[in-house]
Amino acid sequence: MTDRPVSVRLRPLVSSDFDRILQLEHELFGPGAWTYGMLADELAGLGRWYVVAELDGPDAVGLGPGRRPVVGYAGLWFDGDVAQVMTIGTAREYQGRGVGRRLLQALVDRSRQLRAEALLLEVAVDNDSALALYGQFGFEQLGLRKRYYQPEGTDAYTMRLDLSVPEDPSPGTRATTGAGGAA
Repeated sequence: MTDRPVSVRLRPLVSSDFDRILQLEHELFGPGAWTYGMLADELAGLGRWYVVAELDGPDAVGLGPGRRPVVGYAGLWFDGDVAQVMTIGTAREYQGRGVGRRLLQALVDRSRQLRAEALLLEVAVDNDSALALYGQFGFEQLGLRKRYYQPEGTDAYTMRLDLSVPEDPSPGTRATTGAGGAA
C-alpha cells in the first residue's frame, strides 16, 4: 500500500450508494455498524447532510464515465444551533491518504454555511488516527462517555470545534490555540 494522497471528488450520498456504505460500515465498525433501515432513517431525518468521496482524477483512470468507487462517506446533523458529526468513514485501503481530511473539511464548511455555533462529535478513545485528525482541525475534548459504542462497550470522547474562531486560509488547517500537529 502507498501513502500517496488519493484524488477524490465529493458528491451527495444517494440511495444507490447504500450497499457500498453498508459494506464500509461493516468493514469499519463491525458489530456496531448501521443497518439499511438505520441508514435510511438517518438520511430521511430533518437537518441531515451526507456526502460520499469517490475516486477522481488520476486515481479513476480506466474506470470509465459515470459513478466511481465510493471510498468514504460522512454526514452531519444541524439542529439550528450546533452541528453534530453523525459519521465519517474511509475504506481501510484509503486511510491516511487524505480522504478523511477532505470529508471532515466538507462537514466543517457545511456547518459554517449553516451558521452553526460549533461542531460536535464523539470518537472512540482508542481511535488514534481520528483523534489526531480532529486535533489538527482544532477540536477540543469536552468529556468522556463510558461504554458509548455498543455492543463493544468502547468509551468515547466528546469533542467540540468552536466555529466562531476564524478559519486559517491554508487548506485543511485552522487557526487554533494549543491544538495542532503535522498535517
